[in-house]
Amino acid sequence: MKKVNVAVVGATGAVGQEMLKTLAERQFPVGTVTALASRGSTGREVSFGEDTVLKVKDLDQFDFKGTDICLSSAGGKISEAFAPRAAVAGCVVIDNTSHFRMDPDVPLIVPEVNPEALAGYKKKNIIANPNCSTIQMLVALKPLHDRATIKRIVVSTYQAVSGAGREAMDELFSQTRAVYVNDALVKEVFHKQIAFNVIPQIDVFMEDGSTKEEWKMVVETQKILDPAIKVAATCVRVPVFIGHSEAVTVEFEEKISAAQARAALKKTKGVTVIDHQHEDGFVTPVECAGEDSVFVSRIREDSSVENGLSLWIVSDNLRKGAALNAVQIAELLLKEHL
Repeated sequence: MKKVNVAVVGATGAVGQEMLKTLAERQFPVGTVTALASRGSTGREVSFGEDTVLKVKDLDQFDFKGTDICLSSAGGKISEAFAPRAAVAGCVVIDNTSHFRMDPDVPLIVPEVNPEALAGYKKKNIIANPNCSTIQMLVALKPLHDRATIKRIVVSTYQAVSGAGREAMDELFSQTRAVYVNDALVKEVFHKQIAFNVIPQIDVFMEDGSTKEEWKMVVETQKILDPAIKVAATCVRVPVFIGHSEAVTVEFEEKISAAQARAALKKTKGVTVIDHQHEDGFVTPVECAGEDSVFVSRIREDSSVENGLSLWIVSDNLRKGAALNAVQIAELLLKEHL
């Protein structure tokens, strides 16, 4: 496999650093690696693998000519500004923000689910990385959809604060400490207290009463998996540092038993089934942190509908929910298209 020149935008953030780590761990065939961020971060040092330290460069001043692939996780407005410029220079941008996801000319890719859609990347030289919660859910549901055709999904998410960035993780830590030492709780990232609490709002509210995060799960599922699937989502921020959890109930066109679902999932690449009816027989966010897999537990039949199943799905949102999925897209791009 030939070596390619790679840039990582947002290299000082939690996802950007995870992208650099994942590239190194998976021995992606890099020629050069460039860490990019805002002007205020210029000169900071970030790690690439165990032995390499990169000095961060200014994104606004960077010339993307000669860069083959860019992995980006720096906010929608930043992506809107720089991604077309990079694409015109011949660099394929794999963007982790929501800005390009619903653009009909930009493929929205989960490699285990819809790799064939990657062929459309040449229209804009931009590929979108889906929402973290959508990714883990669809990795688990794809083999079940192939077997019995999904009609409707009802999902409640329990999302770690790392999904809101490093500042959100710091806020959970500082608020937790403040509770124990009886200090005042400072709220800067979240409008409500996050320590020892749950917040049923992620992103802004929309006209129909749903939040944008919930809307993303609906429209992204339809774009990636099947436009006929109906989705009802409730997204909740919980006081967990890393690892998103989801309680998912699915209604199918055809009969599928819990045993059949379990067997299909055990054969699925990227999925680990841990499903036993005892205290250690399921996975929680603590166990999934740092892992690449999507973990599925609590697989059972739902008697409230004719063909229904319920599942518990857990994954590291910084890895499969962001950095790993982006790197897998880059690997697929290099193998099949570049």
